[in-house]
Amino acid sequence: MISGCASSEGTQKFTENSGINPMNFNHFERLHLSNVGVGTYLGDADAKTDELVTSAVKQSILSGVNVIDTAINYRSQKAERSVGKAISELINDEKITRDQIFLSSKNGYVTNDADVNLGFWEYVKEEYSQKGVIKEGDVTSGYHCMTIAYLSDQLDRSLKNLNVECIDLMYLHNAVEGQIKDVSKEKFLENLKSVFELYEQKRKEGKIKFYGLATWECFRVPPGNLQYLSLEDTVNMAKEVGGKNHGFRFIQLPYNMNYDQALLIKNQLLGTESVSILDAAVRLGIGIFTSVPFMQGRLLTSGTIPEFNELKPSLRALQFIRSSPGVLAPLVGQKSSEHVSENLEIMNIAPMSEDEFLTLVKKLTL
Repeated sequence: MISGCASSEGTQKFTENSGINPMNFNHFERLHLSNVGVGTYLGDADAKTDELVTSAVKQSILSGVNVIDTAINYRSQKAERSVGKAISELINDEKITRDQIFLSSKNGYVTNDADVNLGFWEYVKEEYSQKGVIKEGDVTSGYHCMTIAYLSDQLDRSLKNLNVECIDLMYLHNAVEGQIKDVSKEKFLENLKSVFELYEQKRKEGKIKFYGLATWECFRVPPGNLQYLSLEDTVNMAKEVGGKNHGFRFIQLPYNMNYDQALLIKNQLLGTESVSILDAAVRLGIGIFTSVPFMQGRLLTSGTIPEFNELKPSLRALQFIRSSPGVLAPLVGQKSSEHVSENLEIMNIAPMSEDEFLTLVKKLTL
């Protein structure tokens, strides 16, 4: 298993060696992170897709991207293995070192293993129920489980899949969305605190460096919505559990020119002021990675991306997202070499300045 994790020195060296404009790296938590990342959500759970993902991750890293995002349930554990293979091969070929790459994964959803010839529930019974990892009542109707036993088990599997001793960022995956139909908000928050305690323990063990929440609805809906979560309250919970040096430093949410709630809706309360989740994150010291930049391709063919800067639609979409204040990087799902090359043309262009971005937003919201 590969030792180490992302470091200030390593990520700075990656930046210097990449040949990429330094403006295309954000500095956060003393790390130098590319302002575009690789996502690995979609694809069949087969060997052909394994090869595509491994090649795409390697090509992306060699093109100046050092933010790689995956999850244990993506392609039934095969996404993590494809990412692990890519990183291992690049390290073995002395193209990179482990401390240059920021690697994130997620757990919380119940998953099977596509490399094991068992049906979904047969696998769950054999691997989790019979071994006492999951007990009756632990899994919600959303196929979600956030018990300590299950998350601990999943973290160890993720480390093995990725072939690393430490994951830089472990998200609890769609926790509110996967739980709230079956548990009260009070019970959910109590369980969330227990998960933060677990993650702080795993930080001490050196298995993770940071933790966060990968979300869909909870940071984009109004406060009256059952799925709503206050970022300030969540940060305060982390401080209560881990002190001022707690590891809760990141969130992930959907954001693009269609899903613009993170920018335009002021649903987070800081003191007496209502602000957007992007603004709240900046003020609270939380980094944001964003998902579905192209809405799985639909945004690129719908004709809804306004023209600006004479860029092609995919690059306009990425330019808008990565220039938004508070966003560290959009996570782009890309498999073919052609798509990687096309999307990463954006790394040859500096992001918009804050004034340019605000001018564009005013133009788009008229």
